[in-house]
Amino acid sequence: MNVLILGSGGREHALAWKIKQSNSLEKLFIAPGNAGTADIAENVAIGVSDFKAQEDFIKKNDISLLLVGPEAPLVEGVCDYFREKLPKLMVIGPSKAGAELEGSKAAAKKFMNRHDVPTAAYRSFDRSEVKEASDFLNNLNPPYVLKADGLAAGKGVLILDDLEEAKKEVNAMLSGNKFGEAGERLVIEEFLDGIEMSVFVLTDGKDYKMLPSAKDYKRIGEGDRGLNTGGMGAVSPVPFCDEALQKKIKEKVVEPSVRGLAKDEIDYKGFLFIGLMIVNQEPYVIEYNVRMGDPETEVVMPRIESDFLKSLIACAKGELANNEMSLSQDAATTVMLVSGGYPEAYEKGKEITGLDETGDCILFHAGTKMDGDKLVTNGGRVIAITATGINFKDALAKSYRNADRILFEGKYFRKDIGFDLM
Repeated sequence: MNVLILGSGGREHALAWKIKQSNSLEKLFIAPGNAGTADIAENVAIGVSDFKAQEDFIKKNDISLLLVGPEAPLVEGVCDYFREKLPKLMVIGPSKAGAELEGSKAAAKKFMNRHDVPTAAYRSFDRSEVKEASDFLNNLNPPYVLKADGLAAGKGVLILDDLEEAKKEVNAMLSGNKFGEAGERLVIEEFLDGIEMSVFVLTDGKDYKMLPSAKDYKRIGEGDRGLNTGGMGAVSPVPFCDEALQKKIKEKVVEPSVRGLAKDEIDYKGFLFIGLMIVNQEPYVIEYNVRMGDPETEVVMPRIESDFLKSLIACAKGELANNEMSLSQDAATTVMLVSGGYPEAYEKGKEITGLDETGDCILFHAGTKMDGDKLVTNGGRVIAITATGINFKDALAKSYRNADRILFEGKYFRKDIGFDLM
């Protein structure tokens, strides 16, 4: 069959890399893709939110399955569009109603409370409630957790120790100057003191399959300091997630979440990414995402041993209960090379060299493009260097060895991925 993936980052490159291994695949297309995806699929110059152009391409190229990578088109209703326009097309992604679990932090919190999914206490405020939001902070102990309600490219969460600074940020967010439309509503929640991890579920809205768990590192600086980014690295599996904790996550978080989708009659055939905080060996949901994470996908896909395309087909058809998925016992790690200045202002167009010097790793391109015969940077996060090993220390050694071999002006990467797990 022919498959179209929407997206252009490391997540989409990793998904394409895995789908490419399936015997069921005939042709693989990615819209718009990047320089790395062009090596394993055909890049298509169509934007992720251009549904009409996507529809025309799908019809012309006999596409059987559409996989939506990023969150924006999901929140915009891409799956509803194609389930109405092309009902025979298999689509991996939730309906617009399902995508609200990521598109609105307040809606996600209400869903969790409605279905008894453990999460932090919270209140939400709109732009007419700046004073109320500031007053609410007086009742909390620091740190203060502020979340823009809408999509903010992974950067809409602030954790602040100073009360006055928190009040200034409340005003900046609700005034519209900080996160634009994403900050029209603000969620302030209780700070949970624990350790983070991510759980990934493939669900057809009734049944589910657990994908490998992962832990990612969002802060730009070593020691988890500085600004939030889209992700600086990840490891899988999570060493501290033992059998007892896995059982709690399934019973207290995953199963009530999937049951909740069914109870709310939400059309959901795709990924549910559950961000967790583990507090005293108890899981609490920090957030839902309605697609795979990035850079977590880069460590999750190499650990899936079975035919992933067959699992996606079963999901799209509502037959996931009959699908078998096998996972590797090996560990996987990824280290993200980023442009100098990221996540703030950075320059593009820097020549990348040294890729032919790498080995014992998989390179997933995130922000790259070809400029003539030169590979150049085209984003803040540039290349994810993924490696596997008998444990995450072995895999990390390979990732870091190869990180030193790739060169471009301003290159930066965190040298302490996995430091908290040693």
